[in-house]
Amino acid sequence: MLEDKTMAMQGTRRWVLALVLLCASLSLTAAWGRSVLELDAARQPVRLLDWGDAWIDETGEAAVERVATDPAIPWRPTGQETSYDLGERRALWIRFTVPPAPDGERWYLDVPDPSVDQVTLFAPDSIGKWQSQSAGDALAVADWPVPHRHPLMPVVVSAEEPRKYLLRVRNAHSFSAPLAFVSESWLNRHEQRTSLVLGIYFGLAGLAAMLAALSAASLRDRAYAFYAVTVALMGLTQASMTGIAGLHLWPRWPLWNDASSIVLPILAVGSLPWFFSAVVSLPERSPLMHRMLSALGMLSIVAAAGAMLVEPSHRFWLMVPCIALTASASTAALVWAVRRGDRWGLWLLLASLPVVLASALAIAHAADLVPAGFWTLHGMQVGMAIELPLVLLILMLRSQHRRELARRMQGLDRIDPATGLINEHVFRDRLLRLIAISQRLKLRSAVLLVQIANVETIREQFGPRSAAELPLQVAGRLISAAREIDSVARLAEHRFGVLLEGPLTAEELAAAGPRIVARCLMPYKGKPMEWVAQVRVAQALVPMDGTDPDVLLGELQVLLASVPGDSKRAVFTLQRAVATS
Repeated sequence: MLEDKTMAMQGTRRWVLALVLLCASLSLTAAWGRSVLELDAARQPVRLLDWGDAWIDETGEAAVERVATDPAIPWRPTGQETSYDLGERRALWIRFTVPPAPDGERWYLDVPDPSVDQVTLFAPDSIGKWQSQSAGDALAVADWPVPHRHPLMPVVVSAEEPRKYLLRVRNAHSFSAPLAFVSESWLNRHEQRTSLVLGIYFGLAGLAAMLAALSAASLRDRAYAFYAVTVALMGLTQASMTGIAGLHLWPRWPLWNDASSIVLPILAVGSLPWFFSAVVSLPERSPLMHRMLSALGMLSIVAAAGAMLVEPSHRFWLMVPCIALTASASTAALVWAVRRGDRWGLWLLLASLPVVLASALAIAHAADLVPAGFWTLHGMQVGMAIELPLVLLILMLRSQHRRELARRMQGLDRIDPATGLINEHVFRDRLLRLIAISQRLKLRSAVLLVQIANVETIREQFGPRSAAELPLQVAGRLISAAREIDSVARLAEHRFGVLLEGPLTAEELAAAGPRIVARCLMPYKGKPMEWVAQVRVAQALVPMDGTDPDVLLGELQVLLASVPGDSKRAVFTLQRAVATS
């Protein structure tokens, strides 16, 4: 009995030990195992991950035959490094094997980096000789194996045997594009979605640039002109960085296609100081700050020209400080204007937030801080698609406000700015014209002077603010009491004039003054019953009481001035005897 129990315990220990060893072996297999490349059409894109091996050639001169056969090359799985620091001389080699897969559809190696200098895919032919195909900025896009927005290398698959490939990457900066395999059908569907995003952006950018240019010509507004230039440069920048420009605009210019992704962003950001300065009227607010921003804009042009001359490996280090300095200074100028009461600077800052966030993400990707993805490739287009209509709306509201202000400034010599009524000069001209018309047509017209009599009482009872408000309320009452053909003017701080065009009957003339008095005595909404305007009206017939407007107005003013302060009468008529005395 005891021996059976001992044997049972030993058997249990053996099973536990075997289970522990099995778990350990499984964990080691999981830790050291590598992914298996499988070209599954239902799960695309098929990432290379760590299925390949990578090696950096320090000299950049290694031949493909040596790379394929030299056992001393220290290959490392591709999954262990997502970013490779290259430069002018170094070259990245990646080897991978495509396992047997159905060959009913064409497959491509997708290199989603439009700015990579050169990628070359090597594959052995039937006699073992390595054949190559190349793409990248160093070559004209029209000469690529598949002209596309970014390198797309055809991969031949076999249903019977695996196929070996070698990929060489040259780039003046680092390389971190996630390599993937895609089929032709998947590529067509993906390109349709991408074309939708790019089409929306470039359509908005083209429309915004055209509207801004036309508005600049018609409104003579520099802000629209600078915005048109900024949008055009931003559009070209995105076309270059997404590969659209290399594919459609300059497919035969490899040197410019390589440099444009650096030069155009510098110019686009360099146009912002002039645009922001024009929007917030910086030349009038601070000429010194305007000159500083203009100097930054000119410096961006010099930096863009320098980027064309320096070595490609140094372009990035020229671009980032220039863009950072220019964008920071432009934003600081907007904040400065906002703190001093500019109404458009704050809205411009808010509208620029999507682009600022997208730019930060793009720069982080360029510095290898984040991997490539949808938002690093298309974030700027999405951000600018949001920003473009918002900035256009801000510019339209700004233009409307400026036109309204210009009309007010032009009308200051004719309009009273507080009430919007015509002033004394215009009133005299209209009275002269009314006298001439009344004489020619033998009509009776009337001129009335309206004087507010209880301003001091309102000031004593309700304060100086109420006394200042009272003439504005009276102006509104006079406008409501007048006909469309009549004229109402503000002649002095507390005196108004009214022209009643004829023909008028004696009854209509007699009722004109009392109607104005009654209208002004009506209670005002939100005011006490005592808060009313007590007015006195002096009226005369045109042309029976005189034909000289200055004499006629002077006699009406004398008539109002001669009224005793405690008089209960409110309406006074100028008699012919007064006019001839």
